Amino acid sequence: MQEYIEFFKAHSMLSLAWVGLFVVLVISMIKSSFSKIKNITHQELTIMVNRQDAKVVDVRSSDEFRKGHIVDALNVTLADIKNNQTSALEKFKASPIILVCNAGMTSSQAAQLLSKQGFENLYNLKGGMGEWQAANMPVSKSKR
Repeated sequence: MQEYIEFFKAHSMLSLAWVGLFVVLVISMIKSSFSKIKNITHQELTIMVNRQDAKVVDVRSSDEFRKGHIVDALNVTLADIKNNQTSALEKFKASPIILVCNAGMTSSQAAQLLSKQGFENLYNLKGGMGEWQAANMPVSKSKR
């Protein structure tokens, strides 16, 4: 135990950084466990689309969406969600909605916004399109 105390005294900035990272990790884990939005994998997405008629919503820009997206996905950008322009999603309010972006971060933010707008059954694709394509899952490209 004495060695740890000496290490902390000798390397106070490094020790504070590690403690800070640990606290952020714990807070993040607690926050995600109580969140209404659940992170799902690409396998779970496929099951939900096939069995529960879940709707996939891609929150990336129109250009990124045209380059490649999940089959039958809707493109509603984060800016549209921020501006409450979600009329395309209103008819899917009761069914599960899975949000997708490049890496899973932007779609998580979009899910939080949609949750505040009254959508209840929201999911976030873990790893986003990057992980979807890395798993060799089917991608559709728009011609327009």
